[in-house]
Amino acid sequence: MAEVIEVTDQNFEAEVLQSDKPAIIDFWAEWCAPCRQIAPAIKELAAEYGDQVKIVKMDIEANPGTPGKYGVRAIPTILAFQGGQVVEQLQGARPKADFEDMVKKLIA
Repeated sequence: MAEVIEVTDQNFEAEVLQSDKPAIIDFWAEWCAPCRQIAPAIKELAAEYGDQVKIVKMDIEANPGTPGKYGVRAIPTILAFQGGQVVEQLQGARPKADFEDMVKKLIA
């Protein structure tokens, strides 16, 4: 069973951009209530689809470089990467089904 992987500005390129699997990244912060609200859904997706899609999260407080580079201005922001490129973006607290659709598009 795959877990959600914590990434940093330092290992983002290796973990996400150079990943052999498509990746979903959850930009979050400890103080963000909507981030905490969607965390269980993100964890479930890692458990269900982790063998096909890499599910990662990044604390924007500790790692300001990567969110800035990708124009993340509000959290939670979820980006889908395929081949090192952003292919989809979702913002805010949403039902798990929205994130699951994002994952399904990546593995289709």
